[in-house]
Formats: sequence, C-alpha cells, structure tokens
Amino acid sequence: MPFIDVNETPLYYEDYGPKDAPVLVFSHSLFFSSYMFHHQVEHFSKDYRVICYDHRGQGRSGKSYLENLSMDTLTDDAAALIEALGISKCHFIGNSMGGFIALRLAARRSDLLSSCVVLGSSGEAEYKQAEFQPLVSQLQNHGAEGVVDTLMYIMFGDASLEAVEFEKERNYWRTYMKKLETDIGDAAHQVIHRTSILEELSGVKMPVLAVAGEQDHAYTIQLSENIAKAVENGRCEVLGRAGHSVALEKPNEVNKLLERHFARMKAHKW
Repeated sequence: MPFIDVNETPLYYEDYGPKDAPVLVFSHSLFFSSYMFHHQVEHFSKDYRVICYDHRGQGRSGKSYLENLSMDTLTDDAAALIEALGISKCHFIGNSMGGFIALRLAARRSDLLSSCVVLGSSGEAEYKQAEFQPLVSQLQNHGAEGVVDTLMYIMFGDASLEAVEFEKERNYWRTYMKKLETDIGDAAHQVIHRTSILEELSGVKMPVLAVAGEQDHAYTIQLSENIAKAVENGRCEVLGRAGHSVALEKPNEVNKLLERHFARMKAHKW
C-alpha cells in the first residue's frame, strides 16, 4: 500500500492511470475515505492520472491530534502531497470537507491547480454549528456506532437512502461509518469550527465548478451558488435526486459534468 510522509504524517494514497497524463486529485468527505471516488477512478483513469488520498486522521492515513486536524492543516497536507508526487498542476476535486480543502488551495496555492471542483460543499463558516455540536460530542465520546443512522441521513439524499439499486453502496458505507472510532469526532469538530474561505476567493481566476445535490441534508444549493459567484470564472450545477455525497449518489452525472468542465477549459485554453 503506498504511503507518503507529508508534514510529519503518513498519508495513504492511490495513483492510477498514465503518469504523463493530465492529473486529477480527489479529496474525500468527512466520514468517508478515498474509496468514495471509485466510480471516478474507473471512469477517468484511462485518460488521466488519477490520485485519491485519505486525510490525516481518517481512512488509512496516520492519526493526529485535534489541533492538527484543522482545514488549514489539511490544505497544507494536500499541497505537500501534490508537490511530493512531482505534480506541477492538477484539477483538484473535493466532496464536502474535500471541497473546503479545494477552495483553500484555489485561494492560496493557485500555482498548483489548473481548476477547482467542489461537490456538496461550502465556502462559508458552518451555519449548522449549534445543530451539529451534540453529534460531534457524541462522536468524540463514543464513536459512530450509536449515531450511524444520523450520519447516513446527513451524507445521503432521500432517493439514495431508499433506492434498491443503491443498496450495495449504501450498505458498504453504513458498515464503514459504524466502525469509526472516537478520533473521527476530532475531525468532525474541526469541520464544524472551520472559518469562512469565501472572502479569499475573490482573487481566484481559475475555473471553479460547484456541484450541489438537490436533496442535500447538510448544505443548501445556495451555498454552492455563493461559491460560483465569489470567483471570476465560477459555475454552479445542481443534480436532482442527489444528496450530500454526489460523487457516490450520481456518479455518471458527476462524471459527465467533470468531462464538460475539462472540455470547456481546453476549448478556452485555460
């Protein structure tokens, strides 16, 4: 299994596709792992170099303390990973928490990015902090087993929670989340106590695509629209019958949006 040490922490990553191709880096959501992008890996790795990694304190990457799990630290990790792999430019795609990182990279390390894509994410401080704090405390004290139904509701839309064809995916992630231990609560604490990045985005000139799920129980469509409006070359797309984890819930539609995004960039020679 490939690991790379960045900022004194071993990060687990997977590297697919031709090494001389344009690079896509995928950054996962809280409560998930890099496997949440398995549909995108399968679709894009024929023509792109595709890199997925686990954040510190999650998945198979090294554990860390609460104070070292801030969005700024995770952003530094992502930048260090890109540099350590010798990548000059990449399209950085993040779902939810991965989107917080993507936006910070776009604002602060534009030298590393060709474009930024955020899925089910926000550029603002957590507007449901009071609502989410009891859940975070429960996770910090007891882990995820007792609140897995709540996590599933937050992370998936109504259609995905009911669809027979989504049952295998749903069962995989329910089992995965149920096993999350108390340290996931520290990661969740930093997510809900993050600061806004929206003001820093005003100077971003690279193309930014924000994708929202119509049935997102965590973040409204307006939050994605606000991201698109904050940058010079922003675009917002809404996917019907999708919740917070659009990369998993609507993989074909997300892949098509990404394809059009890359084609639009090529046509405009960004």
